[in-house]
Amino acid sequence: MNVTATQAQSSSSSAASPVDISGDGRTRMQTNPELNEVVRALSIPFELAVVQWRVTEWSDDGTRGLMLPYADPRAYSDRLNDVFTPAGWSRRYTVQASAPVQRPKRGPAAKILVTCEVTIACIGTNSGTGEEWSDKENALTSAEAQAFKRALSCFGLGRYLYDIDGEWIELNEQGLPARIPKLPRWATPNGWLIGLRPKPRRNRRAAIRAQGHSETGDFESRPTNGNGGGLIAEIEAMENKIGKRLYRGLLKRVARVWCPDQIRDIRVRQQVLAQMQGAERGIARLEVAQARLTPETVQRIISSLNAPPAKLEDLQTLHALVVALERAAETTAPVLP
Repeated sequence: MNVTATQAQSSSSSAASPVDISGDGRTRMQTNPELNEVVRALSIPFELAVVQWRVTEWSDDGTRGLMLPYADPRAYSDRLNDVFTPAGWSRRYTVQASAPVQRPKRGPAAKILVTCEVTIACIGTNSGTGEEWSDKENALTSAEAQAFKRALSCFGLGRYLYDIDGEWIELNEQGLPARIPKLPRWATPNGWLIGLRPKPRRNRRAAIRAQGHSETGDFESRPTNGNGGGLIAEIEAMENKIGKRLYRGLLKRVARVWCPDQIRDIRVRQQVLAQMQGAERGIARLEVAQARLTPETVQRIISSLNAPPAKLEDLQTLHALVVALERAAETTAPVLP
């Protein structure tokens, strides 16, 4: 399903004057100084009133939560309207769904996959992807918002939010934060415009996360049992989701071990799980693309890349196969059941 939409509502708060629009509706952007000005306007942080906070991770005992800021998609579209006017940009969504899969303790569900292409007339086009399980409330809306914001971060809009470490906050018995953190001064419009910027990242985010966990804790986004085994169990569960060969291949390449419990470094466990979750998303996309092609076409592409799905051992080969199948699916008539 393809949807094309141009946002038509503007915001009262403006980061920069709208770019001039010529009589034929096309944006005039002729010189590099003008382009640089537009890029700078996109990178300015959002007004404080539109920035919200949410808990993204929990401490081992569930009494503290790591809160990070985010902005609603409307804040992004308002900024685009302010800078370019509604006629200066557009977006297009492509929505796909994988075949339902059985998940441990959670039941079967399909993965909703959304790609958003955002075109800014005077700059170009960037795309981003979003995903959510189909049994989640407002799954499609959530995946679309992810894809939209990720596409715009490629232009610099909202990208500063990735540089905010967040803060561990005490949670009450209902799991609600005792207070809302404050943004660093550089992450405000005034601070940004006077030249303030975040410090070099290095391992700042890892250090912030470690404050909420014991040495044997993990970085899962759900409360754990406090014994440090939650992350290992998550990794072990991935074997049934991505297949034994890819599972073993990622363990070997990322952590150089054969079993998850041989990984002593918590950060390496996190990296392994992230790679395997990426593989799960790739397999879901692979299944969607295969369903849109004839078996002969699928086999031809697999043979040309020498990448049988059952023998995949790394994300690079999986990615190459998925991209090739998706490109073929875009130019091929859909296979009717």
